Amino acid sequence: MARIDVFTIFPGLIEHHAEHSLIGRARAAGVVDIRTHDLRAATTDVHHAVDDAPFGGGAGMVLAPGPVFDAVEALQPPRPLLLLGPGGRRFDQATARHLAEVSVTRGFSLLCGRYEGVDERIVEHLVDGVVSIGDYVLAGGEVAAMVVIEAVVRLVPGVVGNASSIDHDSFSGGDAGGLLEEPQFTRPAEFRGWAVPEVLRSGDHGRIASWRRAASLDHTLRKRPDLIAARGGLSDAEVRLLADHGYPCPSTGALDEESDAP
Repeated sequence: MARIDVFTIFPGLIEHHAEHSLIGRARAAGVVDIRTHDLRAATTDVHHAVDDAPFGGGAGMVLAPGPVFDAVEALQPPRPLLLLGPGGRRFDQATARHLAEVSVTRGFSLLCGRYEGVDERIVEHLVDGVVSIGDYVLAGGEVAAMVVIEAVVRLVPGVVGNASSIDHDSFSGGDAGGLLEEPQFTRPAEFRGWAVPEVLRSGDHGRIASWRRAASLDHTLRKRPDLIAARGGLSDAEVRLLADHGYPCPSTGALDEESDAP
């Protein structure tokens, strides 16, 4: 069973998300164990305060170290304990795959930040790392935690019915090769004059597989050219594949003259 613990001042947000769809089914089937912990439960004052004003002045409040340390030390959750915050490592598909493996072998935990941030002693002396889902500001880490949970849980063995579909996901290291997925179509074959590509209706699995690879390359070139650049550009075989399927080819050539078309 995969295990993920979440520390938050809004456990209801996490619980609601974890009750539905793929995660909810995995939880009900006993494949995934998601535990939420209310940081306010570790407070001792009448107001259950978890924040305080920052030293040196400034706007907003800061998540105080006391309740967070007390909650984590009382429960001894699975490690690593990762803080969701803007200063962390960018969360990506490779990180999701790693955490999916960790969740099954020993589990991991998430700490949701709030307010203007957390006391730096939490970062330096309690958590094992910081993870960011993007370069923007959220009101708190709960939404970020939901993103991490969603991305990780679907990679846990037994969660997705057709496990081979995971290898074809955008950004995956499997069939997708770090590219975006090709455009997808379903019935009807023609809608308002827009037809599904003929090759997808041909029944020729070889042609379909070749088209999908070419369409994935074209889709990535148009929508996320940075992903192509990150993998070193296109190979000669990929340039030929694009041309064979009628897609516009970049003017720059390729890197791998020895490779064969998929």
